[in-house]
Amino acid sequence: MSDLYALLIGVDFYFPGGGYGHLGGCVRDVTHVEAHLKGRLHLPDDHILKLTAANTGDTQPAGPPEHWPTYANMVTAFQKMTDMAQPGDRVYIHYAGHGGRAKTIYPELKGDGPDEGLVPTDIGQAHTRYLRDVELNYLLQAMVDKGLVVTVVLDSCHSGSATRAANGQLLGAQPRGIPEIDYTLRPADSLVAPRETLTAAWQARSTQQTRAAKSVSGWLLEPQGYTLLAACRANEFAFEYPFNGSENNGALTYWLLDTLRQAGPHFTYKMLHDRVMAKVHSQFDKQTPMLQGEGDVVVFGAERITPFYAVPVLAVEGDSRVRLNAGEAHGLVRGAQLAIFPPFTTDFGNPANRIAQVEVTEVEAVHAWAQAVEPPTAPLEVGAQAVLESMTNVNFQRNVALDISDPTLHAQLVAALVAHGKGFARLAAAGDPVHFVVELLPDGELRIENAADQPLPNLRPAIHASEPDAVARIVARLVHLARYQSVRELSVQDTSAAQKLKVELLGNPINRPGDKVGVRITNTQAPGNDANILNITVLCLSSDWAIAQIYPGGAGNFEPVDPGKNIELKFEAYLPEGQTLSVDTLKVFATRATTNFRWLELPALDQPVTRSATRSISTDPLEQLLAAVTDETSTNTRAIRLTGSSVEKAWSVVEVEIRVEPA
Repeated sequence: MSDLYALLIGVDFYFPGGGYGHLGGCVRDVTHVEAHLKGRLHLPDDHILKLTAANTGDTQPAGPPEHWPTYANMVTAFQKMTDMAQPGDRVYIHYAGHGGRAKTIYPELKGDGPDEGLVPTDIGQAHTRYLRDVELNYLLQAMVDKGLVVTVVLDSCHSGSATRAANGQLLGAQPRGIPEIDYTLRPADSLVAPRETLTAAWQARSTQQTRAAKSVSGWLLEPQGYTLLAACRANEFAFEYPFNGSENNGALTYWLLDTLRQAGPHFTYKMLHDRVMAKVHSQFDKQTPMLQGEGDVVVFGAERITPFYAVPVLAVEGDSRVRLNAGEAHGLVRGAQLAIFPPFTTDFGNPANRIAQVEVTEVEAVHAWAQAVEPPTAPLEVGAQAVLESMTNVNFQRNVALDISDPTLHAQLVAALVAHGKGFARLAAAGDPVHFVVELLPDGELRIENAADQPLPNLRPAIHASEPDAVARIVARLVHLARYQSVRELSVQDTSAAQKLKVELLGNPINRPGDKVGVRITNTQAPGNDANILNITVLCLSSDWAIAQIYPGGAGNFEPVDPGKNIELKFEAYLPEGQTLSVDTLKVFATRATTNFRWLELPALDQPVTRSATRSISTDPLEQLLAAVTDETSTNTRAIRLTGSSVEKAWSVVEVEIRVEPA
């Protein structure tokens, strides 16, 4: 088994002159993390590098200067950690302290935008420097290039502008960052690497992605090859608070450790984030922990587990009412039923793991309230997971007509639709509109057609009535097709909301394999109002009846876009084998509140939703995503691929089509 190493940095003491006040919980945070690593994982002392600056009320930090988190010591610690660990080893990095923003020293990379950075204890001295994002990018990439399995936790913030105030928070909470940009003239040289090396590494990373911009936490470019758990979004504050009534802890670290103490084996960073996010968000509505990069890696491990996306429970009222992190934008309606599983569930396919069945009673833009149908078998709690079981709204149901002359087969299909239609596929009654027709062909094939008696494309392989599981497979296909169409038809009735979101197709409406095509997504609202930030998610509905989130990649759930700003996605068109026409629909969702659309994903038709399979490590977030939803290691399931270099309604959605035909 590979070895585990840890780099822990906690900064409570800040020398005067830099504008950063002392903090009270950062050293305690990393000390608790160290105790967890030693006590539960038996990590030896020589595998831990620790830099701390405790605030004892003196004029300097406690401890010897060589253990202070100065700029020079932090750089040395990163480099020493890279040298110590060997390929395949795991490296865990935990930083607790102020995050900051400073006038950029890389205008060729940032223009007039600031640098983000970790704030060393000696930032009050004019000769010292931030550990800037460009340097941090290089240090982490060096670890990835060596073959290390890297996790970074940043319990700090760098609030995006002076207008983003910390309102609506708990009394006694203290932010780990300041809203101002530091314009102090500081040294431009680096102890990490020569300037040209640092800028080249940043440019190489940014051109590998869909745009040269920061990830949703604002710290770095979208992580590739490592996992990043950040305390908040770029426009939010990260807080520390006396959770036990006396000792301050960072909200992210407190709930991270609380979760780890209860978690069992095979617990991924995605699972960890789901509970941490729900716990933090329930107390600090302006702090949203963000997971990016390799979310399917087991915590403190190297194994990967294919994620299963469920809806987190954000709040519990009484013992039977829950608030869900999904709503109208996701297609939830009153009467929809979901199964509730405990927070640490890894097998959602076992009914014995369920603790409650709830029915949606109130629906908001990206949230909903649901009531338990029967008394729960265990206490409901924040961070529990909800899985959609059935829909009852007629707008999401698809009526099925049966063109079956065999009375026995007809009766079997009727019974199967009633028992397993899940509220999506139901038998059409007299006078109902028909969406799907199941016909028995002379050769015994059971074929699904549309209302015009035309066979639906790309339903392979054929299913024959003589097969022992034919009825079950046909009904499963009908449910899959109905769910696909439900997502396909999600729309916003309030047109003024859609006007805030502009989506443009860059290229030709009809493409040939190899053509380059792009999409520009613009927040058209006037700059200057942080309330107008839109959280963007892009789903791809493919011609093989799959639905996959293609942006953002990795473990990210959405990408914030400021008013007046845009992002561009670049694709390469190709034609899947066996198809003469492929039409992919891109649905671009924009929400004001934070949410997650991944639970709308569907694998390619007849492909299983894998819940616990392990697979080898890949550094391509898109490849991991497609593998997770199609159970294939190849990305050749879609007619487009992301290329490198390549308060009206509180949500809106716009869609574009990309068609690919033979050359």
